[in-house]
Amino acid sequence: MSPLAFVVALLAAVAVMLAFRALMGPQQRGTDLLEARLAQFSASGRTITNLSEIEISLPFFERAIRPIFDKLGKLTTTRMPAQSQQALQDKLNLAGRPLGLTVGGFQALRIMSLAVFAGGFYGLAILLSLQGTQMLLALIFGAVIGMLLPLSMLSRAARKREKEIARSLPSALDLLTISVEAGLGFDAAIERVTDKYKNPLTAEFNQFLNETHLGRPRSEALEDMGRRTHSKPFNTFVQ
Repeated sequence: MSPLAFVVALLAAVAVMLAFRALMGPQQRGTDLLEARLAQFSASGRTITNLSEIEISLPFFERAIRPIFDKLGKLTTTRMPAQSQQALQDKLNLAGRPLGLTVGGFQALRIMSLAVFAGGFYGLAILLSLQGTQMLLALIFGAVIGMLLPLSMLSRAARKREKEIARSLPSALDLLTISVEAGLGFDAAIERVTDKYKNPLTAEFNQFLNETHLGRPRSEALEDMGRRTHSKPFNTFVQ
């Protein structure tokens, strides 16, 4: 590998790390693009009858590129145990479903990260004139980092969001209780909470409201919201 090729591989590795940082960092708002569209439609007072109108309003990447990316990811999950898939999906949910990633999409992202880091470490080994076993170890080390880094960042984002939900719950419950005692209905009280606070907890409340507006039974939407958060205090509230 030439020095130029190594520089390209190194820049690609940095790009992957920045992409993961963007996925798990400040851009994470607890809602994916579909939820954002739902929120926009609800705020404008438009009646939502189905998802077709929302789907055609999504960017080209979401409508055309992401499905292909997800299909490629599904190839990596065909031999993945159902329990492991569910555990990964729960972690994605808890992290706020960054950019709407599915289990397959996240696995495809891990494979891309593996290829980039393995290539980068291989190029570094060539520049350092490593040979034989050392060259192989550098390649394996890069591949392991590439596979584990996305999972590590996802776990970190999930833990951070779980803490934020637990921290936001007391204030939200106080306002919810006051609103109900003042005569508001449950959904109206939830809307008042989401208007006052902007955090991962109210993002979950927003998704609950959007799902019920689309006709999903309230009990099912509440139970699903409790499963997504993995927070004992929040699950107690849901029950």
